[in-house]
Amino acid sequence: MPSVLFVCTANRFRSPLASAFFKNELDQNSAAAQWTVDSAGTWAERGLPPLPEASLIARKYDLDLTRHRSKPVTASLLTAQDLILVMEAGQREALQNEFPAIGGRVHLLSWAAERRNYDIPDTIHSLDAMLEVSAVLHDLIHKGFSNICELAAQFHR
Repeated sequence: MPSVLFVCTANRFRSPLASAFFKNELDQNSAAAQWTVDSAGTWAERGLPPLPEASLIARKYDLDLTRHRSKPVTASLLTAQDLILVMEAGQREALQNEFPAIGGRVHLLSWAAERRNYDIPDTIHSLDAMLEVSAVLHDLIHKGFSNICELAAQFHR
């Protein structure tokens, strides 16, 4: 069963939404039962709910984040994943340095989806900015779904 872990900073906005978008794509392709999808944060405090704005945005896409609780990245979580997708180059560098065994499986979401390297910023200062980031996440995952699946399959053990 292939697995994908989406990683952001606090695991309360970008990575939970990205995970939900990816799960939705899997559902649309009748493949959800064949995958493990999760999210975590590089600086996450365990057990916090999504930001209220993230939950609101999720509902606009007919997604539900009510069961999500934040969790930090751990060595055991990372080693259990085939593909680790981060939002920012600094997150990729930090994970590769701290956990060298998983280095080759850590990629920017932008690269995995469309083979271009750019950061997806943590714009939690306004709902409008969060809506823009969520639209980018949605488009990346929707349009790059097959690319992400193929990359995960390359690392699947």
